[in-house]
Amino acid sequence: MPFAWHEIREHLMQSSSTLRFQRDLETLRSEQPALQRFADSAAVLEYLHRGRDAPERKNDVLSALIVAAQAAPETAECAQTLLLLALWPGLDAVRRRLIWRWKRPAEDIAAEVMAVTCNVIGGMDLTRVNRVAATLLRNVERDLGRALRREAELHKQDAAIDPDNTVFDEHHRCEANVAREVEALVGRDAGLVLAVTWEGQTQAEAGAALGLSEAAARKRFQRATRRLRDALQETP
Repeated sequence: MPFAWHEIREHLMQSSSTLRFQRDLETLRSEQPALQRFADSAAVLEYLHRGRDAPERKNDVLSALIVAAQAAPETAECAQTLLLLALWPGLDAVRRRLIWRWKRPAEDIAAEVMAVTCNVIGGMDLTRVNRVAATLLRNVERDLGRALRREAELHKQDAAIDPDNTVFDEHHRCEANVAREVEALVGRDAGLVLAVTWEGQTQAEAGAALGLSEAAARKRFQRATRRLRDALQETP
């Protein structure tokens, strides 16, 4: 039976509080200069979630965790757990968008998000990445979205046509039309606006999925909604 999303996080938090995890973190600290100043997992997460340091320095910490997750098996699990917890707000936003778009059971999407995220972490080439968090979240959503689309297409081929399917398809066409219209009016921030106004995310959650700080997300959301409101007022 798949685990609920909150149960996965609780399991990760419990794992990060064990003595073995602390020993593995000590090893990581000795091997990765960017991690040396953090005494425990709580310090790492506090820094990445609420620290006021420059984004570039936070990116260095995430890069160090990616390197560790791809290196020695003895400490890879520790690094991977820290990455999952560090990116949790963004992963949660990705999960909710996928549930909303593909109408899949929440528990199934939760398990798939975790599996795809681990695969993306293992295959990330840091020589081609400037912003670890934004790139990783974008790749997870892209890869899982492609898999869900293939599955939906196969299901459509096998399914009989009935009124429920027709209503379902019409609902998705409506969503797509709204997304296109908003994008035409506000440009690149359409995803941010839709995530907050349509999907019910907070500005911080929507921004995290796009690799933005809460302040940057709030500023861009306000600017985009102002453009949208002005455009709608000009419409006859």
